Amino acid sequence: MYLARGSSDDPYLWLWVLGAVALYALISYALAYRARARRGSAHPAHDALHDLKDREDPQPPENRFVSRLIMLSGAGLTGLVAYLTGGAVRVLTVALTAVAAVGVWAYYDHRTETRAAARR
Repeated sequence: MYLARGSSDDPYLWLWVLGAVALYALISYALAYRARARRGSAHPAHDALHDLKDREDPQPPENRFVSRLIMLSGAGLTGLVAYLTGGAVRVLTVALTAVAAVGVWAYYDHRTETRAAARR
């Protein structure tokens, strides 16, 4: 019966993962919206949504490596904070660490994507 449930001690682990992905999408959208609004787009919300949808060009290998390194470091730091704290402090510190880590990751991807698009 143990194998049927999975091996994770935290039943809400998938909620944390889905929350991080949703937060990444939200921050990426906000950064794209801000960039479109600064460029004087007539419909920045619509254009920002299409910018996110049209990100099918692969990143250069060095940018992809750094992006994944930031992602994994943020996940590791969030896990370390969760391991070292407990109770209500754990929820607050993990949430703040995860928001900061995902924010740095989304910002890096936004900046490198903007520079790559400008070169084209």
